[in-house]
Amino acid sequence: MMRTLMMLCKTEILRIFRSPFYVIWSLMMPILFYVIFTRIVNTGSDNPGEWQAHYLMSMTAFSVMGSSIMTMGIWLVQERTQGWSTYMRMTPLPEVIYFGGKVFGQMMMNVFSIICIFLAGYLINGVSLAPLTWIYSGLWILVGSLPFLALGTLVGNMKRAETASGISNALYLSLAVMGGMWMPMDILPRLMQAIGRWLPSYPFGSGAWAIIRGQAPEWSNVLILLGYLFLFMILSTYIRKKQEAV
Repeated sequence: MMRTLMMLCKTEILRIFRSPFYVIWSLMMPILFYVIFTRIVNTGSDNPGEWQAHYLMSMTAFSVMGSSIMTMGIWLVQERTQGWSTYMRMTPLPEVIYFGGKVFGQMMMNVFSIICIFLAGYLINGVSLAPLTWIYSGLWILVGSLPFLALGTLVGNMKRAETASGISNALYLSLAVMGGMWMPMDILPRLMQAIGRWLPSYPFGSGAWAIIRGQAPEWSNVLILLGYLFLFMILSTYIRKKQEAV
């Protein structure tokens, strides 16, 4: 069973690496935004060093969030429409192993994204943090991506890949803007701020921002992310079971 899981993980990692979508949306776009908003349009000019580190965490969270929602969701839809998921259910392979392989593969790609974007921040702006700060912020972003992976599996229950792609794009960009990843939350309209603070993207980014300031993420951030994780998991499982019954 463990060997099967490792083979599934390896397959998922290779599949994601070969996807141009992953390279463009999860790596190139966040790095491009990072260059624009720290080198060209520096909205944190009062303290450039602090802003460069802050925005680096924003773009890393943005990258991982998008990959978790879109890559996971769209591939699940494609596999179901192509009959692959039906075939897998006919094999002795437990469903938990099938999904476990996908989650593990995506988590490994999230690790790769975190390393690449952290390295870009160092090379582009010379962002310098204590070694433990790099590690803690990276771990927070990695573990904090779990609710978005669960959201990806929820998107993966849609019937058509085109629909899943459009909806996941809309979710991804809306969460990024209203969660304060593209621009400081304080400059958004008050209504957007009030809504955004309860979306999973804000506590996700907020935890990383706190870590680079030498603080621990607030417990409210942890609880909100856990709440969304369980909500998305329950909804995804319920919808999938209902579809299988039909």
